[in-house]
Amino acid sequence: MKGTATTWVWAIGTLLCGATAAAQAQPSFPVTAAQRATAQQVAQQGVPLAALNPNAPDSYTVQSGDTLWRIAGLYLRQPWRWPELWGMNLQAIANPHLIYPGQVLYLEKSGGYARLSSTRGTGTPTVKLTPRVRSESLSDLALPTLQMHLIEPFLTEPLVINTDTLQRAPRIIAGDNERIMLSPGDRAYARGPVDAPLLHSPGTSRSYRLFRQATPVRDPITKEILGYEAQYLGQAELERSETPAPPAPDKAQRSPTLPASVHITRIKEEILAGDRLLPEPPRQYLSFVPHAPKEPVTAHVASLYSSTALRYGTQHQVVAINKGTQDGVVPGMVLSLMTQGQTMVDKTDPQRATVKLPDEENGLAMVFRSFDRVSYVLIMDIQHGVQIGDRLTSPQ
Repeated sequence: MKGTATTWVWAIGTLLCGATAAAQAQPSFPVTAAQRATAQQVAQQGVPLAALNPNAPDSYTVQSGDTLWRIAGLYLRQPWRWPELWGMNLQAIANPHLIYPGQVLYLEKSGGYARLSSTRGTGTPTVKLTPRVRSESLSDLALPTLQMHLIEPFLTEPLVINTDTLQRAPRIIAGDNERIMLSPGDRAYARGPVDAPLLHSPGTSRSYRLFRQATPVRDPITKEILGYEAQYLGQAELERSETPAPPAPDKAQRSPTLPASVHITRIKEEILAGDRLLPEPPRQYLSFVPHAPKEPVTAHVASLYSSTALRYGTQHQVVAINKGTQDGVVPGMVLSLMTQGQTMVDKTDPQRATVKLPDEENGLAMVFRSFDRVSYVLIMDIQHGVQIGDRLTSPQ
């Protein structure tokens, strides 16, 4: 059954209260033929009882603030294998990408296998609704895979680029009223390269992100530079485009360049002259499909993302690894964290032989953003602190 976990969707379920109109009004997210085939396959039997968490509850009412990862952990030894437990409910699910607070999940066991259902026996899925006026849309109530507040900033903040990209980006040249350090609400002036002035094109966004110098991200094994991580500073809106100086035969008669004006809207750190602007990327749909890698993966922790120096990464922290899209690493991929075994002298050996202790499984991490040669992962569950150089492998 292990292979089936790599193809089916993670976010599942729907809210059915006897009226189908609400379900039909939900956003339509694609379900591939392979995903549907997987669900139909496991619909025949469910999962072996050995795959269940020994403390799996007979029923569970989804709570506000739950995540799909947490619910999967209640029922399964390996949280990313949720689809194998849920697939039998395919015919009852109007939108397999949604599950809501108030929905009751029932665990059914028979013939050495277990199935999870939103109904007990047959009938309409049970949903408990709090008696109050609801102004939220159903899509707003849908449970996320993860606690999104932990990773949402990282979907825009860390940026792995090459140095040329940042050097050719428009730059802040001055603040209004001779301000040296800029804060939200301040106006600043900016210019692009001579051959690429800062202009607003019709139909494009005026939103920009602000960055400072790029720090190299090195492979902990080969020491090769994998990319440069730009320091995120804040956001700005372009108010007026740059007006380059028109050509003139006499340099003395040439009109001065009129820089662009930008409005500082948000800061993480003070903005200074020389800081760079890059276009705000389009908003991403914050949904992940956790899955084990289809092919074996071996990666290593390259850096611990933090504004302060850290030696150990902890649960729910973000780390960068030395594999990216060119290595087949994509968002949603689940990897096992391995603690490096120490190299030590065996003092019980008269010869004082040097031995290396074995690497031990430490927990799980999930990829949520990938660049060419670097990816960011969220530490989901660990037993010990994570260090640069720790190995990540395909989960067992």
